[in-house]
Amino acid sequence: MLQFGLFRPGMRRSWALSRQVSEAQFPRKRWLVAGLGNPGMPGTRHSVGMAVLGQIARRLGVAESWARDSRCAADLALAPLGDAQLVLLRPRRLMNVNGRSVAQAAELFGLTAEEIYLVHDELDKPLGKLALKLGGSARGHNGVRSCISCLKSSAMPRLRVGIGRPTHPNMVEAHVLGRFSPEEQELLPPLLDQATDLLLDHIQARSQGPLPGL
Repeated sequence: MLQFGLFRPGMRRSWALSRQVSEAQFPRKRWLVAGLGNPGMPGTRHSVGMAVLGQIARRLGVAESWARDSRCAADLALAPLGDAQLVLLRPRRLMNVNGRSVAQAAELFGLTAEEIYLVHDELDKPLGKLALKLGGSARGHNGVRSCISCLKSSAMPRLRVGIGRPTHPNMVEAHVLGRFSPEEQELLPPLLDQATDLLLDHIQARSQGPLPGL
């Protein structure tokens, strides 16, 4: 009974979000942007995708609009972007299974894999480097692998945020789950801004029409 009571506020927030979706004028185009990471572990390298999502929410003026939705075990915020609408999603499941949240949200909003952006950390790029990858394999990233499995597609565009790879293979797990060093933290604000610019520019261009290769 206690466990049920803990979920009731989230259920109310889910209902409020559902009402917001149904009452809003249907946008010309809708995109889902999922920031991959581990819930309850902000500031870690593995959750840098969630940090980018937070910056996007601040940029679009919806940083105070997050609502927990129990239907997809995630925090959601809806944001306008020109004539389009963004569904910002922070899974509340661990990285290795967060594809379930992404797939449930995609079904909830009627979106295809091509309309879903994944934002995640990338070991094979140094901190400060960004790359927009248009589908393809998971490249060893468990969160992306979970999304591919649950969506039954590898077509999702991904914004890869470099976190650098440690010199010794045995240090990889501690590296990705560790927090950014003070020196690295100084690089984060401009990096989050650049990631936000890159992603929003790409989404706005696609909202106007298909881009080559998509």
